[in-house]
Amino acid sequence: MQNFERDGLVFDVTDSGPRDGEVVVLLHGFPQDGTAWTGVSERLNDAGLRTLAPDQRGYSPGATPKGRAAYDIRELIGDIAALVEASGAEKVHLVGHDWGGAVAWSMAAHRPDLVSTVTVLSTPHPAAMAWALQHGGQWRKSWYMAAFQVPFLPELQMSRGMRKMFSRTGLPDSYADRYVARFSTPESLHGPLGWYRSLSSRASLVANAKPGRKKSEGGGAKHVSIPATYIWGSKDFALGRAAAEKTEEFCDGPYHFIELPAGHWLPETRTDDVAEAIIERVNAG
Repeated sequence: MQNFERDGLVFDVTDSGPRDGEVVVLLHGFPQDGTAWTGVSERLNDAGLRTLAPDQRGYSPGATPKGRAAYDIRELIGDIAALVEASGAEKVHLVGHDWGGAVAWSMAAHRPDLVSTVTVLSTPHPAAMAWALQHGGQWRKSWYMAAFQVPFLPELQMSRGMRKMFSRTGLPDSYADRYVARFSTPESLHGPLGWYRSLSSRASLVANAKPGRKKSEGGGAKHVSIPATYIWGSKDFALGRAAAEKTEEFCDGPYHFIELPAGHWLPETRTDDVAEAIIERVNAG
């Protein structure tokens, strides 16, 4: 596969590894693209797994619609469901980092018919994140999410300050060079920032989730029941400990929490650890 389509949008995707291998879908975050997973994909392919790394909505040139509604979480889930269908796999192992992690959690909760296991990097379960914003001091790290709601100005500031941000937060130069080149203009950031501007729809999907309550008890309808691994870096500049530790309460199936002495850019900086954790989750089911 080089691309797949949904509702007239064309998404770029990197398809690698053995054709008959179990399929692992790798979802990037902000402001990255599918190349964030290059090193991880190589290790997964060596282990006999087929990997699909799409450039998601707002990142693929042929899939950059306008308006907040276009980045509703339901649309983002629908994109990945279309990718699974196009891949020919009945189910996939889903992996996500940053905003890709938010999609992975939501996909695992709402479309478990398409997902065998989920592995998420950095991003806590959405309901744990919502809890931490109110009770765990996460708002101190997430102030920029509110700033991104302003039109036009965030695109301008990000396009000018991205290199400094990457250097300050520990992203290797080889990846920073690639992302800076890709998102060098305010126009190139309209789609990626659309994810932040559609935050209200994401909040509505987790509003009824309650920690420590199973689906059958009511109130926990957004819990994840499939096997899950969550990898968090203790030096993450954007996502704190409170939400990371709270995530387990929203996972009803087999769950493994991995804390690394690392920052936010786990696919690029902790490639071996990430690949090993994915392989372990795939094998354990």
